[in-house]
Amino acid sequence: MSSKILSAAVVGLDAELVEVEADILNAPLGAFSIVGLPDTAVSESRERVRSAIKNSGLYFPKRKITVNLAPADLKKQGPSYDLPIAISILAATNKIKRGNFDKLLFVGELALNGELRSVNGVLPIALKAQLSGITSMFVPAANAAEAKLVKDLEVIPVNNLIELVAHLEGYKLIPAAPYTEFNFANAEIGFDMAHIKGQEHVKRAMEISAAGAHNMLMSGPPGAGKTLIARTMPSILPDLSLAEALEITKIYSVAGELPRETALLTSRPFRTPHHTASGVALVGGGSWPRPGEISLAHRGVLFLDEFAEFPRQVLENLRQPLEDGVIHVSRAASNLSFPAKFVLVAATNPCPCGYLGDPEKNCVCSGTQVINYRKKISGPILDRIDLHVEVPRVKFEKLASVVDGEPSAKIKQRVQSARHRQTERFSQTSFITNSEMSSEAVKQFCRVDSVSSKLLHQAVDQLHLSARAYFRVLKLARTIADLSGESDILTSHIAEALQYRPRAE
Repeated sequence: MSSKILSAAVVGLDAELVEVEADILNAPLGAFSIVGLPDTAVSESRERVRSAIKNSGLYFPKRKITVNLAPADLKKQGPSYDLPIAISILAATNKIKRGNFDKLLFVGELALNGELRSVNGVLPIALKAQLSGITSMFVPAANAAEAKLVKDLEVIPVNNLIELVAHLEGYKLIPAAPYTEFNFANAEIGFDMAHIKGQEHVKRAMEISAAGAHNMLMSGPPGAGKTLIARTMPSILPDLSLAEALEITKIYSVAGELPRETALLTSRPFRTPHHTASGVALVGGGSWPRPGEISLAHRGVLFLDEFAEFPRQVLENLRQPLEDGVIHVSRAASNLSFPAKFVLVAATNPCPCGYLGDPEKNCVCSGTQVINYRKKISGPILDRIDLHVEVPRVKFEKLASVVDGEPSAKIKQRVQSARHRQTERFSQTSFITNSEMSSEAVKQFCRVDSVSSKLLHQAVDQLHLSARAYFRVLKLARTIADLSGESDILTSHIAEALQYRPRAE
């Protein structure tokens, strides 16, 4: 006798339905095989399922069992098939008499005693279940809140196999998980801009970066406050929308980085990979591709401290994601795409010793050392960064001051207002922030008068701006105008945007 139970496989950031079929043969062999491109974790389900069923006091047949995971050409990975395999075996042996499983979906890892453990990727599976007309989804209790982010799907939290069998038999029903409303306005603030002494021009650049999602590079001597300023960025970023939160949560769920007891990420991510990180760790990949740091920073901030210490080859991997907002990972077996619309905030020293141009401490680096140090960051990468800011040493008078600066909450209000203007402007497009505009959109939304056009012409000639840099200046000026509450881009906005371009040496 055979049975068919629905489960799902996570492919990239999406999910595909998987049919779990169990066939019990009369041959008294006692063999148990799983077919359908299972990986090691799926193949090992045989032992977990056998022990879980027996230790739950349920019948496990001493006959040949064949479990097929269809479609057979889709690779199956992870322990989430334990539960559907167990249910399919129990249904094939008539230990569960409920007939129609067509609208039910099961995922979960089984412990040897029959309890259920949490699994990764539940949110994309729940979204796929809703799109496929599934009415009920059975998940480990620890994953129930995450699955219930899909509001219209019935989610049944399961603690153990005995409890689930009683529910399916109708003896003792498990209450469905409730939907919870989330508040995005109360995200915790780790670092406040009010505590940063001096560096007003850097804080201004950070505000512009947050308002339009523009990339930013800070350069200055050690101890000038570059890292601290960067860590205040989350405190001034606008609140997440529900759509953005679901998008970010799905990435973290698939990557296995969703914190325990957290169903939905309500604050923007802030990722700080070490400069020894590999290219795969940064952009994603592996034999079974997973999201990298740039995808985990989606709709948030990717902070690269000691920017010039990253291997040049690793930094070059950022070229296409910085331009397109997506990373395509190609492997022989599959081609996957992960979103990567992040704000790059980088910090670097001007030279190996860090004191080139410092008025109080002499640089001890040779000219060749300085040149080789700066060559670690290529021109194409620098061209994709909108704000280049010098961070000088802070004077004693500023450090000793007891007066706090402008708090992050007040700056965030201006950033929120600027983002609101962008939302209205791009309501009929796919863009969310000014930095995402295409060249055609720049022509439509970033028109300038003749005086500003003349200033741009001079800048292109004198600063040797590339076509990309020209359009990035216009996007930056559009954000500066939004922060000022202006509907038109003024000459002063263009002038300020030009100040953030790197100077040719």
